[in-house]
Amino acid sequence: MKKVTAYVALGANLGRRERNITAALNALQSTRGIDVRKVSSLYETEPQGGPSGQPKYLNAVARIGTTLTAERLLGVLLAIEKSLGRTRADEARWAARTIDLDLLLYGERIISDRDLIVPHPLMHERRFVMEPLAEIAPDVVHPVLERTARDILAELTE
Repeated sequence: MKKVTAYVALGANLGRRERNITAALNALQSTRGIDVRKVSSLYETEPQGGPSGQPKYLNAVARIGTTLTAERLLGVLLAIEKSLGRTRADEARWAARTIDLDLLLYGERIISDRDLIVPHPLMHERRFVMEPLAEIAPDVVHPVLERTARDILAELTE
């Protein structure tokens, strides 16, 4: 299968945040069919939504090359989260977490099914996603909005 370029958002606000993000990146890199090509800087941000009193997040975005399908890649992301102590079923929406891995973009594909929506439906509204994405891929195009990461970020800044 041909390699697809995909983008994954990483976030953590519990435990050793930087170590959790590094562990997630290492797990991605060690997965057959995934090559981590570039990782943004880490951005410290205030929690958005969710219960009050949460610690700040560290956020980043990784560009990967993968031969996995989008659905299989999502399964890998969920397995990595679980291995790092995240139990999605037990947590409130937007609760604090040891690790959060979101599939932002999968090539130029638009996917909408029960378990997977790509591009990520809220990415263009979130500075903590768009800033690291624009750092490593300013010209990547959001396939629904047909606008670059740089342009979306500029609008969020205004």
